[in-house]
Amino acid sequence: MGKKGNEDKGAEAAKQEPKLDAPDVKKAIEVGKKSIADGGTKADAARAMYEIISTQDKVTIVAAFVQGAGLTEKGALTYWYNCRRKANKEGSRS
Repeated sequence: MGKKGNEDKGAEAAKQEPKLDAPDVKKAIEVGKKSIADGGTKADAARAMYEIISTQDKVTIVAAFVQGAGLTEKGALTYWYNCRRKANKEGSRS
């Protein structure tokens, strides 16, 4: 019975549409593409993007990473997790 509730939440998240037309998201995608074009790594691009869109929801950030940093969905999810974890860790130091 407990699993069903978690599956429902996952289904809701899957249905959520990313907000790629938000101004900060558009800017982050541009920053990511520029970082890659300038010879930066995908990780560099994702970190720079995350600083701009960290307040957005997970679905939006992952979709932005796919477009701006050239990541796969699974890779973007991993980068989202790592960026969020690092931001939380740095936030707790203050």
